[in-house]
Amino acid sequence: KDLIKQLLDPLGKEEYVDDEDFIDMATAVSGSGPAYTFLFMEASIESAVHMGLPRGLAKTLTEETMKGAIAYAQASKEHPAILRNDITSPGGTTAAATYKLEEGRFRTVVTDAIWAAYQRARQLGGKDHKVWRL
Repeated sequence: KDLIKQLLDPLGKEEYVDDEDFIDMATAVSGSGPAYTFLFMEASIESAVHMGLPRGLAKTLTEETMKGAIAYAQASKEHPAILRNDITSPGGTTAAATYKLEEGRFRTVVTDAIWAAYQRARQLGGKDHKVWRL
């Protein structure tokens, strides 16, 4: 356990789990998570460029927004839904944007993607990948 901690420590925060099934779940959320984040960033940057922002500025704004949101979430004890509501003005730009995300089934698509990663991790590990889900 200590050796693994030493190996993983330079890569960021590590979490120990007693239940081996959590490893496949963590793979779906955290192991594949950077790809989900990069895809969201890519969409944000491309949208900004489409609106007319220079690509470099679009990339910087997207990166700084992600960093700021993460820092805010880590510093807060509140659930992300509360944080989102706190920065959403009624009838404002954020309300319009989040409405479109919800209309496009954003949560469902993200959830389905994470479940697909979990099922694939189980399959690759030789486990039953047809896990039941509500």
